[in-house]
Amino acid sequence: MRSEISLHHHSLFFKKQSKSFKNEDSDSPCPFCSSCLIRTFLQAGKHVCVEYPMTMSYQAAVELWDLAQKKGLVLHEEHIELLTEDFKELKRAVQGKILQEGTLHFTGGALKAGFGFPAFSGIARLTWLVELFGKLSVSAATLEEEPAKGYSKLTAKLLTSDNRPLTWVEERQTGLPRAKNINFVFDSCTLSEIPAAPRGAVGLFMQDLIHFSAKLAGQVSPSQLQGEKERVLHCLELADKIQQL
Repeated sequence: MRSEISLHHHSLFFKKQSKSFKNEDSDSPCPFCSSCLIRTFLQAGKHVCVEYPMTMSYQAAVELWDLAQKKGLVLHEEHIELLTEDFKELKRAVQGKILQEGTLHFTGGALKAGFGFPAFSGIARLTWLVELFGKLSVSAATLEEEPAKGYSKLTAKLLTSDNRPLTWVEERQTGLPRAKNINFVFDSCTLSEIPAAPRGAVGLFMQDLIHFSAKLAGQVSPSQLQGEKERVLHCLELADKIQQL
């Protein structure tokens, strides 16, 4: 289902996706665009708000961002996982600590066909790690699959800029509970649970839409815009490299 809304006289494209991408905190459907639709809107002079990941290709994302910059348009990839209260608490807990090693293990139900390689369908968790620990590199990756059981397990070995090891696991199977488990070892302590936090008063998608509208109004600094762009492209590049291994 398509619907267009007007915001500062610019059209946004929304497509209702699978319930897998819907969040209980919001009554709004996730915005979604494939790279061809993003390109079409940018070429038509429209700012674009798009669901993550905007594309399953790092190079395609670079080209789309170049097109947006050339036309002076906002290309915004929503990342509601960074707006959750539990992530904000986790980020505060991590701040100022020196990482020694860590693991982020996500579990969830089997995905329907068409959701892409796990490094892309699970890029929200990869974004968590980049936001918490900065730029990463990929040292190894393995993918276990048992299609008959709806089972898949991606294990990616990552390194921080100072060569601290991180392990990212995306494990899915029909009926497997949705959960994120962490074990971050620092010089001063170990975090083995994501801090509990009350639910925010404003829905996640609404928070993201407010941030997008702030970009349209010129209320977001160039340095923040550049930082978001670099983070998005870095995560897509990491996902690309993981898929190639």
